[in-house]
Amino acid sequence: MTITDERDGGTAQAWAALGGAPELAGRVRYRGAGDLGEGPLPVRELARAAVGACALAAAELAAVRAGDGPDGLAPPVVDEGAVATAFVSERHLRVRGRKPVSFAPLSGFWRAADGWVRTHANYPHHEAALVRALGMRSATPEAVRAAVAGRAAADVQELVYGEGGLAVAVAGRYGDPRPLVETVRETGEPGRTLGPAPAGLPAAGVRVLDLTRVIAGPVATRTLGLLGADVLRIDSPGLPEADDAYADTGFGKRSALLDLAAARDRAVFDGLLAEADVVVTGYRPGALERYGLGAADLLERRPGLVVAQLCAWGWDGPWAGRRGFDSLVQAGYGIAARYAGPDGVPGVLPAQALDHGTGYLVAAAVLRALAEGRRGRALRFSLAGTASWLVRDVPAAAPAAAGYAGYAAEPWLRETDSGYGQLRYAAGPFGDWNRGPSRWGTDAAAWLPRPAGA
Repeated sequence: MTITDERDGGTAQAWAALGGAPELAGRVRYRGAGDLGEGPLPVRELARAAVGACALAAAELAAVRAGDGPDGLAPPVVDEGAVATAFVSERHLRVRGRKPVSFAPLSGFWRAADGWVRTHANYPHHEAALVRALGMRSATPEAVRAAVAGRAAADVQELVYGEGGLAVAVAGRYGDPRPLVETVRETGEPGRTLGPAPAGLPAAGVRVLDLTRVIAGPVATRTLGLLGADVLRIDSPGLPEADDAYADTGFGKRSALLDLAAARDRAVFDGLLAEADVVVTGYRPGALERYGLGAADLLERRPGLVVAQLCAWGWDGPWAGRRGFDSLVQAGYGIAARYAGPDGVPGVLPAQALDHGTGYLVAAAVLRALAEGRRGRALRFSLAGTASWLVRDVPAAAPAAAGYAGYAAEPWLRETDSGYGQLRYAAGPFGDWNRGPSRWGTDAAAWLPRPAGA
């Protein structure tokens, strides 16, 4: 299979945003083809660049831990077929032969009096809020359609958000520019010294406290787990995760439940934090601050930590504190309108690329911080920032290079047992995990022993 030698422009952009040395950006090589090239925006190029930057960051950390320094890194090779398969991992998932439902019946586009609205009602509490906000007598698509049809799109948006639900008016133009990544604080404090990486895994021995949900953050942390990190996801017992979502993103980690408002559980959490090297958070701005777990609080307590934060809409502006998902950001940022069909119905990207792309960029940023050794930093990402990169900056491939003849997902599909039974799943773009996920919330809230020398 042909391996390309040309420097990839999108990879260079992502690598520069992550603070990587420019001369290393051309070390990544690509081969094969995927099927993310449909549509007007360079989704295939975004996917390739995000995974390529992560592969380069992993190679950089491996070289540093081997004592060779960044100049001694082995050039990584990224297979675009593996990338395309991983970017739609939730579509390839089968749980005991069953195909999960990606979106609930009340999630979707609905015609309003002056445009379109996108709703997200996959979680029961969001569905209940949608029904309550629109005064519906039944939770059916027909009821949503009737309730939205007579209202302005922005009015539906605000009514639903006011009740704690999720709805976004479909924007007809792209949103304001957003940064791909922000370094918001550096303490200059070194973290724990990392020894040689056991078994050739660049993140082996690194402890990652995972405070994320749904797709983007869990993709970042399952990637760090694939590269050797001990990833422990902590959730509130009062905010359950969907089983199918965790069956897809629970690879490479363990999952425990702690109520941070309860003194005993908070003491356990603080003990975990005291021994963590990395904290990844995926809640909207302000959500963790009320527990004293914002980035500034974390770095005050542990100056050598790497803290990576991600949210939906960005870290400032009127929507910063709002909940959001990939599908909603596509709608609110103007992407859904760009993909509208001839009938005017808004469309979607060929993958939840904002989620997956952001996930790989977060993982890459963590790996780079570890490689540099000067940890003590807080980094911010958002789905809107990745959307801004997609619509404004990612260079599209030439038409001749955008094809995907010969792509098939099967070479990257695997089967394993798990806490949910037999799974068919997509392997990661850097290889496969050594076991399937446990059931959400069933693991001990404790770190594993570190590998010797790590």
